[in-house]
Amino acid sequence: MTSTLRDFRFRVARTKLREPLKIWQHRGLKPEDVYLASFGRSGSTWLRFVLLEILTGGSAGFLNVHNVIPEIGMQGDVRPILRAGGRLIKTHEPYRRVYKKAIYQVRDVRDVLLSAYAMDSTTGMFLYHSHGRGFDGYIDTFLKGKIAHQGSWQNHVDSWITSPLANTDNLLLIRYEDMRRNTEFTVKKVLDFLEFNYDTEKVRAAIANNSLEHMRAKEESVKRSGMKLDKKVLIRNHNVDNEEGRFVRKGTIAGWRSKLTQPQVQLIEQWTGLTLLRLGYEISFHQADTCLSA
Repeated sequence: MTSTLRDFRFRVARTKLREPLKIWQHRGLKPEDVYLASFGRSGSTWLRFVLLEILTGGSAGFLNVHNVIPEIGMQGDVRPILRAGGRLIKTHEPYRRVYKKAIYQVRDVRDVLLSAYAMDSTTGMFLYHSHGRGFDGYIDTFLKGKIAHQGSWQNHVDSWITSPLANTDNLLLIRYEDMRRNTEFTVKKVLDFLEFNYDTEKVRAAIANNSLEHMRAKEESVKRSGMKLDKKVLIRNHNVDNEEGRFVRKGTIAGWRSKLTQPQVQLIEQWTGLTLLRLGYEISFHQADTCLSA
């Protein structure tokens, strides 16, 4: 996808045209459907690959994942794969009343921001978002919810953890960091939530098949095959020879500690600290009384 087209889509997503577009994307949903929800850059593609292999017995790749676990708006021709006859659908949208059962995956916003910045820094979108102020300008725009069309990270999280699904059996909250540290345990929690009877060896095989190294190899294979990627393929035109341009990056936990300055961390936590604490993350500064809302 060219930076011009990304810029156009971003601008449209911030206008009054966005809601009619979202209504169209949410057509044809069923009560039996389950949603794999998250803010962008939170590890949902990795989880989708693992779940695809366990639920179907097939091999997951960038060219077929959308045909099995589609993004919201692409679910029309997708067959049900869940026990109750529903589909598993990925969404980056804030909570909507049409979502009746969901897995909500979260990641430390300080790492989310760095991952989003790495992606945008390879395109003209970085200049658009930073307003000529470099990385500090990008941080400011991100925190105010003016980068992702889903709004701010903190508002996105709050929409889910305070939704009607919260504190019911119909919302499972998982942390990316927990999945990285104990992948098998977290994946089994998800499978139990989906009421899927699994075989432990098959779970372990799916996890091994979609390790960070294998995911990166799959990305490289697609990009270097010369295939023409359609709009459903997430990796689009990213350059796998450039670490910053990869779709599958290093998946670092707390990488922000070595990359963000103290003033930058303090600003981020001023906006997101209360939400970080609610999710069980530590914050570096004692500033709960000064946290802002976007």
